[in-house]
Amino acid sequence: MTETINVNLIGTLDVVRLAVNAMIDDAALPSGERGVIVMVGSAAAHDGPGASAAYSASKGAIVSMTIPLARELGDHGIRVNTISPGAVSTPMLANLPRPLLDEVLRITPFPKRPGHAREFADLVVHICDNEFLNGAVIRLDGASRVPYYSLNDTQSAAVEK
Repeated sequence: MTETINVNLIGTLDVVRLAVNAMIDDAALPSGERGVIVMVGSAAAHDGPGASAAYSASKGAIVSMTIPLARELGDHGIRVNTISPGAVSTPMLANLPRPLLDEVLRITPFPKRPGHAREFADLVVHICDNEFLNGAVIRLDGASRVPYYSLNDTQSAAVEK
């Protein structure tokens, strides 16, 4: 639980801090822009399944700081956006309980498959290219919503052994 918060939330804050310090020292582009920060949330930040309290909270915190950071950094010419992906073909997806993955894919309107890393990368490029896109949280999830997953089906992350 603590490791999840440290990696996802504290790690994100540290990287943002270091990136902002570097960007502020850079010369602005003719538009006044100095850089773009794209943070990674998760569909679990919006509707986390059971047994994911620490993960959902850490990603929810990232989603929650998108607007405040965009407001704080706007005067420096730095934009901030967050992508909240759903099921994307990654090693983390391979560790998801199969019944949960099957249910997520079943209720995904379209396409009925996990996302591809290339789709995520394409969205990052678009965010960087679109100067008016600032303070946004973009769900990249095929319109799926994380279904309720009973704690009886998996061990609660809040209960440490």
